This record gives sequence, C-alpha cells and structure tokens, in this order.
Amino acid sequence: MEIKKALAELRKEKKRKFVQTVDLVMNLKNFDVRKEALNTFVSVPHPSEKKLAAFLTKKSKLIDTITEDDFVKYKEMKDIKKLAKKYDAFIAVAPMMGKIATKFGRVFGPMNRMPSPQAGIIPQEKDEMINAMIEKMKKSIRVKNKEMAIKLAVGKEDMDDGELEENITTVIKALEKVLPRGRDNVKEVLIKFTMTKPITIVEAKR
Repeated sequence: MEIKKALAELRKEKKRKFVQTVDLVMNLKNFDVRKEALNTFVSVPHPSEKKLAAFLTKKSKLIDTITEDDFVKYKEMKDIKKLAKKYDAFIAVAPMMGKIATKFGRVFGPMNRMPSPQAGIIPQEKDEMINAMIEKMKKSIRVKNKEMAIKLAVGKEDMDDGELEENITTVIKALEKVLPRGRDNVKEVLIKFTMTKPITIVEAKR
C-alpha cells in the first residue's frame, strides 16, 4: 500500500488520549543477526520533539545537565532506569565517557541511551558544539537490532502526512544503504501508530 493511503487508514482508527508515535517496522531476510546486527543512526528531515540531556563537567543553559557531582543521586538501579526513561537521548563530553559507562552503562546500554561517537559525543564543552549536537540529535534515530526486524519511531501522529511520508521514505532508503545486501535484506516494511495494527507498505518479493 502507498504510504499516504496507509497513513489515511491508520488515522481512521480509534483516537487515543495521547499523541501516538508513528512506528516503522522493517522485517529482514538473508540476514545473520549474530554477525551483521546494526548499530548506527539515520536522520529524518522532519524531527519530532525529543527530550535531551547532557553529561557535562558544568551546568549548561542550553540543555538539562548531569554533572559528575550529580552521580550520587543515582545510587540505585531504579534511579538510573528512571533517568533513562525521562529522556529520549543523551549527549556527553568525550572526557566523561569512561565514568558515564561505568556508572550508567549497564542500564543505558540495553535501553539505547548511551551517547555514541556517531551521534552524542562532543569533544569539548563549547556552546556551539553543544548546540550543533542538540540539532543533530533531534534529527537522528538510533538503529539497533538484535532480531530479524528493525523497529523505529519515525514521527508523531500529529505531524503532517507529507512530513511523515518524507520521514518514512528517507528512513527506508537510509536503512537499505546500511544493510549488508541492501534491498535484498528487506522482507517487508510496515507502519503503525502506537496502539494500531501495522499496515504493510512494502510487500515481500515473491
């Protein structure tokens, strides 16, 4: 089904009391998850709002900041999990990464919250670097799969259909570029809202 038609169908579903996320699911084939699992980022032209925080040596006016002095607030595993759930992504200044990994890595790693060299780590605490990384992080979607499917949030239901279509098309093309065998690794692509059933937009080749 065409993306626009699929979005129109999803919008016919029962309205929820919250703004649903638009999810893209790409089911894979001819893919060895153990050897070829992806850990990268793709960018979208129309980002939805993201809640970001930064690990920095001193407080910044530009972003919610966690300094080393704040680490004592996160003694328990539940406190670290709460922090990870509070924000969509984290950035960090490079010299702090070792301490961040030691303190938060066990929780942040599996939850895809660890700042990454590809998107999230800045070399120095300069306002222009922090600002540039904030803008990059807003547009970046993390791709990490441990199974024969890639699941990504590509927007929100309150976005314009044209913007959502552009995001979806951009993400599909970007994923095809990073998959080892490109289009031949794609079994099918589906989109859904948080509470709806998925609709297929790219059929499996027979």
